[in-house]
Amino acid sequence: HVRLAESGGASVQAGGPLRLSCRASGDTYSRYCMAWFPQAPGKERERVAHIHIRGGSTSYSDSVKGRFTISQDEANTVHLEMNSLQPEDTGTYYCAASTWGGGCSTGDDVGSWGPGRPVPVSS
Repeated sequence: HVRLAESGGASVQAGGPLRLSCRASGDTYSRYCMAWFPQAPGKERERVAHIHIRGGSTSYSDSVKGRFTISQDEANTVHLEMNSLQPEDTGTYYCAASTWGGGCSTGDDVGSWGPGRPVPVSS
């Protein structure tokens, strides 16, 4: 089982940057992909970025392409660099991970979730 712990994030004004991190522990060698799923108030969680652990290929939703960057380091940690944040990016950001056989494109594919970090973006 993969356990996830997010860190980073804070209140930010529109146009500003912010960085979130997610450290995996437990059965980290079984990870296939990790992702970020923000959840806006009253809405479903939607993936904005994911990364394949082996190879490092990435994918982004159209809403964040060019503004957000997902990356990983050797400490089993995935980072989300967010630039040009807008009020519509506000939400609780959940880190997600799946092992081989799962996926990171939708919430139904995900195997493990972090507790979430709030990211309020003010105008």
